[in-house]
Amino acid sequence: MTSSVFNNSISISVSDDDSDEIAGKTRVRVRRKHKKLGFRGKNELFRRILRLILRWWSVLLFLPAAGLLVFEASRIGRRPIPVINSSFVTQQKPEMVPDTKPAGNLNHQTPTTHMVGGVRERCLKLLPPEELQHLDVRMDEKSTNLIKEVVYISESDTPYVERNFTLSRQNTDATRFNLFTGNQTLEHREKSFKVNEITTVHCGFYSENGGFMVSDDDINYMKTCKAVVSTCAFGGGDDLYQPIGMSDASVEKVCYVAFWDEITLTAQETKGQRIGQDRFIGKWRIVIVKDLPFRDQRLNGKIPKMLAHRLFPHARYSIWVDSKSQIRRDPLGLLEALLWRTNSVLAISEHGARSNVYDEAKAVVKKNKATPEEVEVQLTQYHHDGLPEDKRFNGKKALAEASVIVREHTPLTNMFMCLWFNEVVRFTSRDQLSFPYVLWRLKVLKNINMFPVCTRKDIVNSMGHVRKAKPLIN
Repeated sequence: MTSSVFNNSISISVSDDDSDEIAGKTRVRVRRKHKKLGFRGKNELFRRILRLILRWWSVLLFLPAAGLLVFEASRIGRRPIPVINSSFVTQQKPEMVPDTKPAGNLNHQTPTTHMVGGVRERCLKLLPPEELQHLDVRMDEKSTNLIKEVVYISESDTPYVERNFTLSRQNTDATRFNLFTGNQTLEHREKSFKVNEITTVHCGFYSENGGFMVSDDDINYMKTCKAVVSTCAFGGGDDLYQPIGMSDASVEKVCYVAFWDEITLTAQETKGQRIGQDRFIGKWRIVIVKDLPFRDQRLNGKIPKMLAHRLFPHARYSIWVDSKSQIRRDPLGLLEALLWRTNSVLAISEHGARSNVYDEAKAVVKKNKATPEEVEVQLTQYHHDGLPEDKRFNGKKALAEASVIVREHTPLTNMFMCLWFNEVVRFTSRDQLSFPYVLWRLKVLKNINMFPVCTRKDIVNSMGHVRKAKPLIN
């Protein structure tokens, strides 16, 4: 009994007489037994490993991914932090420096480059800093035989009949024209595209009771501007980003004006952005606008965007920057590079994704940026007028992204901007749809610099919209 229990762990004693025979059999028996036990042991080990794999397979799959994430995190942690322009910070009054935010693009000044013929070049070629310091606002008159004067329709010129906005396929004359815009009929619209030495157009500010009211102090300040960088934020939609990268000449000679409504003023004050006694926040002169004329805040934003020549009557140049962007290049340098060097009167950022107004219309509807009915009315009118489906005008894209607009205030460009504004009032506030149409109708405006996306990225840091603007409640 005892030997049977311990048979696997002790040797068996035998007599000398049968030692060879018995020992041989025993060795054979033992070898077979060990071989069998070894085979069973390997199977058992295999089964245990298989059970562990089946039980923990999900963990085993996760381990390589976790290791990769740890590696990437360590790489991110070693990336250098962008250097903030120290010269800009030292120029600000301590109480006026805006709150810093961890946005990756804020105060970023690294040049944007692209490949040209196998060589990497900068997208925007500005003059060297020492030459930028000596630039001045050019005020020399450029003669043109096309348009010598643009006359804006005023309250005494045309009787006004207010219309309610009801847009439909059948009634394309019912629009958002109001006491601010004046009542541009389809007949007026058709006549406005005819080029004469003295041209009369609707161009906003139709009536003193039409809205967009600013203080007398702000009006007097805007009259002093010869060159201006402007932006706006209505409805509390975006934050204010201080301009960077300016030369001393631009700081002295260029106005920086940000238009806010009272909703934005309240929203910014809660974030610590308070207007100083001199009406400035950093480099921006803050102009508070009351009685905005439209419920659509996008449409209100088109007033400072397109009608800078009306807001700054003595300015020769203007640079528009959307509120979602931070301008980071010298304004006088931009005028030299985009207008003077190319002999252009208008420079505008081209669209990065599409080239055709009809393709853009589909995208506007798909992204719910306008109703299908609004877009259909606009495109039906454009098709009726004969707008071609060309992808390009004069060898360049027909479609503008229009977040950056640099222009000289000439009678021709002023007329163009008035016509463009009237189109966004009549149809949708998506100005990308109407820009190609006005450019096509006003065939005499040829010296336009539609600069590529990489140039726009070099001019501004794009921060994106912070929050949705609040509509006005009438």
